[in-house]
Amino acid sequence: MSKVTLSNIEALESKVEELLALTRQLSQENAELKEQLNDIRNDRSHLAQQKEQVRSHVEGMIARLKTLETA
Repeated sequence: MSKVTLSNIEALESKVEELLALTRQLSQENAELKEQLNDIRNDRSHLAQQKEQVRSHVEGMIARLKTLETA
């Protein structure tokens, strides 16, 4: 093989290795982002439940206050 061909092959191998490393890195980042998204969804669900409990509690307090006003 000529030096030019060998040099081209080595350059191509280097680029392939870089692409493989980048692919691994992006796969890891993607997995981490999916985990973060799942955590955020769980937090959101939990906050929605808490909001509903607070809303119910406040409505109950308002109803009791209205009852006291009419008594």
